[in-house]
Amino acid sequence: MAKITVLVVDDSAIARKALKEILETDRNIEVVGSAPDPFIARDKILALKPNVVTLDVEMPRMDGVTFLHKLMKHYPIPVVMVSSLTQKGAETTLASLEAGALEIVAKPVVEKHNFSAIAVELIDKIKAAARAKIKPPPSAADLKKRRKPLTSMVATTNKIVAIGASTGGTEALKDILMKMPPNSPGILVVQHMPELFTTAFAKRLNELCEITVKEAANGDSVTNGKCLIAPGALHMVLRRSGSLYFVEVKEGPPVNRHRPSVDVLFNSVARNAGANAVGVILTGMGADGSQGMLNMKNEGAKTIAQDEASSVVFGMPKEAIKLGAADKVLHVDRIAENILKML
Repeated sequence: MAKITVLVVDDSAIARKALKEILETDRNIEVVGSAPDPFIARDKILALKPNVVTLDVEMPRMDGVTFLHKLMKHYPIPVVMVSSLTQKGAETTLASLEAGALEIVAKPVVEKHNFSAIAVELIDKIKAAARAKIKPPPSAADLKKRRKPLTSMVATTNKIVAIGASTGGTEALKDILMKMPPNSPGILVVQHMPELFTTAFAKRLNELCEITVKEAANGDSVTNGKCLIAPGALHMVLRRSGSLYFVEVKEGPPVNRHRPSVDVLFNSVARNAGANAVGVILTGMGADGSQGMLNMKNEGAKTIAQDEASSVVFGMPKEAIKLGAADKVLHVDRIAENILKML
């Protein structure tokens, strides 16, 4: 098996050295070079032709997001953003996902030399990126087309939609949620993403969608026209009190190496909503959510898996399909309308 080759782009020499050491603890990854700024990175990408690039957001001479726009236009390549864990950094890094980056890893404070905290996550995301299909970022015309919600009126009494996603999922979620009408049932989302970045992601979706989108807080009610995004680093579960639904947001060990975990959400929806739910599993590496979706189906829920053609990484949907957990396998463009039909 050929090694995954990586170019590390970061203006900090400490960060470049630490990222190289972390990545090369995995025998299937080789760091073939590093660069302190986008201009040197450009030349090294052309010379070394790495499989994946890790890219810092804040760099001299040109910021990472601007460089990413140029890279995706002239030399599309899988990119994992390694960004400082700040609110400002989160909002800027989110723009990188819209520009074509596949994943985000939150970089710990460099001075503390604690990069080992992100080792497992970074390696997993490099492997996911290496398997990903690179798609051009949507044009302004595409975004305008997406923004028009479906006009179907849905019977939403006590219904729940639960969605899980990982690599490539931010754009897939955007496509689905922008189509949901204002009277949509309550929607719960787990997107594998570090803390703080989910806050910025929910804020961005709220600006684009007809429904209200927010990062979930403990005790939030699940009501029509509202979408709750699980906070990074915390699990989200559905609870029920009589006919009313609400969420619990809590700490706990990672499940399937993830916190938040799709399986944790889906299992709670299976228990508390049963046949009153629709489950959707989107693009992503691994198997998180596949068993939970099967449990939802066994409790009477309707289920959808994203198809291979529209998935950036056909991992999570593939595993759900293999288990027989998906009632339908659909292109991402058709998922929103089919959610409404299933309610």
